[in-house]
Amino acid sequence: MATSHYDAIILGAGAAGLMCAAIAGQRGRRVLLVDHADQPGKKILISGGGRCNFTNIDTAPDRYLSANPHFAKSALGRYSAQDFLALVERHNIAWHEKTLGQLFCDGSAKQIVAMLLDECDIGNVVHSLGHAVSAIDHADGRFRVKLDQRDVVATSLVLATGGPSIPKMGATGFAYDVARQFGLKIVEPRPALVPLTLGGDETLFRSLSGVATDVIAKCGKTAFREAALFTHKGLSGPAILQISSYWRSGQPVGIDFAPHQESGWLAAAKRARPRGQFGAALASALPTRLADTLAERLAISGELHNIKDAALEQAEHRLSNWNFTPNGTEGYAKAEVTAGGISTAELSSQTMQAKRVQNLYAIGEAVDVTGWLGGYNFQWAWASGWAAGQSI
Repeated sequence: MATSHYDAIILGAGAAGLMCAAIAGQRGRRVLLVDHADQPGKKILISGGGRCNFTNIDTAPDRYLSANPHFAKSALGRYSAQDFLALVERHNIAWHEKTLGQLFCDGSAKQIVAMLLDECDIGNVVHSLGHAVSAIDHADGRFRVKLDQRDVVATSLVLATGGPSIPKMGATGFAYDVARQFGLKIVEPRPALVPLTLGGDETLFRSLSGVATDVIAKCGKTAFREAALFTHKGLSGPAILQISSYWRSGQPVGIDFAPHQESGWLAAAKRARPRGQFGAALASALPTRLADTLAERLAISGELHNIKDAALEQAEHRLSNWNFTPNGTEGYAKAEVTAGGISTAELSSQTMQAKRVQNLYAIGEAVDVTGWLGGYNFQWAWASGWAAGQSI
């Protein structure tokens, strides 16, 4: 069978790969977009409850984790959330803003995938879906990729296959294997935006499965105020998913269960209703089941007038600084993204090209750049894909 030749082969038809293919194709490059899945954009389709949280208008480099916190500045600065939103509006996709700058489709995530495929069609991008890569070689300035029984060749190769999060969608560490093949370093990957698990004495909190409440979750110097959700395995919800990206094994996670209460609120409750029960005072600020459990753990009960102000102050301090020490996470199966990945030290922040291997690129989740929850990782996919697509 004859070998097909292209200007660029892009491995991975997810968010970053689709964007890169569209941009390069529209610049006149002959592009082959490859994915082992039988349809493109699978993670896009399940995101945002099927409505795709496609970007965040508050995108800024300080909302990304990386061994090099400055790496993402160039790509994010040159292709912004407003740029992607303009593309969405050009395709007449209705959208709305939720909390914290998160933008969603009014209709379906399918609209975002269709938009990206339309953009690829404008650039005459060739698709090869449902075909696994069995080998990659590089010689004489060309990359040769074996797809099942067929060989394809290109001047440029783009790694856009993401990380191993959500393996049931077909996600693997393939990009890392290829990067290592070409001598690129990998920052140790780990699950991020992932529920935390609790063990030991803290398994008592499993009885609260299904209870959610507004909290501030803290780890080190980082804090997020959003909802936390108790699960049968531990802790989840937006605040916990956010803090999980910063958490390392053995570290405590601090929870402020009463971020909306002013200092001295329990003493104020005592003055207002001295014969009120301590548990009822907690339940006025927290879900009842959570209030009952916390009161039990604080070992405080009875009418407020029988409880010294110092004990109430101590309880208040504990409620705003309740430490959990997770025994792990729910792993890649439940992780929304992968932290770590191909080291940014190996790549140009302007073009996403490998410094040591000409015309080899890495974009999106495969790279050691991980955004906060809420559309930030999609924006990194669009921006890094755009940067590489402009360079190919």
